Amino acid sequence: MKWSEICIHTTNEAIEPISNILHEAGASGVVIEDPQDLVKERDTFMGEIYELNPEDYPAEGVYVKAYLPVNSFLGETVEEIKHAITNLIEFDINIGHNHVTISELNEEDWATAWKKYYKPVKISEKVTIIPTWEEYEPVSSDEIIIELDPGMAFGTGTHPTTVLSIQAIEQYIEENDLVMDVGAGSGVLSIASVLLGAKHVHAFDLDDIAVKSTTINAKLNNVESQIESKQNNLLQGVDVEADLIVSNILAEIIVQFTDDAFAKLKSGGYFITSGIIKNKRQLVKDQLIESGFEIVEVNVMEDWTSIIARKP
Repeated sequence: MKWSEICIHTTNEAIEPISNILHEAGASGVVIEDPQDLVKERDTFMGEIYELNPEDYPAEGVYVKAYLPVNSFLGETVEEIKHAITNLIEFDINIGHNHVTISELNEEDWATAWKKYYKPVKISEKVTIIPTWEEYEPVSSDEIIIELDPGMAFGTGTHPTTVLSIQAIEQYIEENDLVMDVGAGSGVLSIASVLLGAKHVHAFDLDDIAVKSTTINAKLNNVESQIESKQNNLLQGVDVEADLIVSNILAEIIVQFTDDAFAKLKSGGYFITSGIIKNKRQLVKDQLIESGFEIVEVNVMEDWTSIIARKP
């Protein structure tokens, strides 16, 4: 079987919405090629984390690559993807060059080519994320290992927005907390919450693929009994009261449900938000404050921000 690689030259800001567009179009995997990865310093006990070729990377911006089966509908699918990406401008998202190229790969090439990008990565004081095919020995007795299958189209959980989220969960979660994960994607934040002490997690996502991904990754990490993965639009219709809510999605989405988050949190509970590009930081802070939250902490990694808010 032949596969088509679609490559979009875009910006850091547009990575997540474009990835979502590609997933919805049926992509069987997404690769992000960001030139910052070539110069980034990381603490690792594994030697080189990435086996990267600088020639694969743009001089500026990023490449977002996805893989689609070659069939009679491919041309139509690609045009729909292009149209959806261009429409992101309406949401004030900078899509940069927005240059799209297509190339063909044999199945055996596709099935192995992207694995070179994914190695075990220690992303917080306690948490290390590993892809399912990698052997890894914990370096300390209290190290928490999260095993993910990136082939399920939601990546390995090492994007700055995910790192910021897990670092915040590690800092603010309390033993036996009830957690809600809004826009769960791969379920990595739900899994991290349980492994860091949560009693139960309600994981919500509008995408049924994400719901299945969360369920499968929860089983991989033996926490399926503590994570309930459900298809839902943000917090609509949810009647659970949580100790902690975490949401790693676009700023434009976060501001739509800050009132609901405030209503669903127990007094003294925390709302961890991430996925916020630098120029949307103030927008989210203002909306959180308007909903009644106190801003506890703002953390930045590269162009991304996480904001931790508390319900008085």
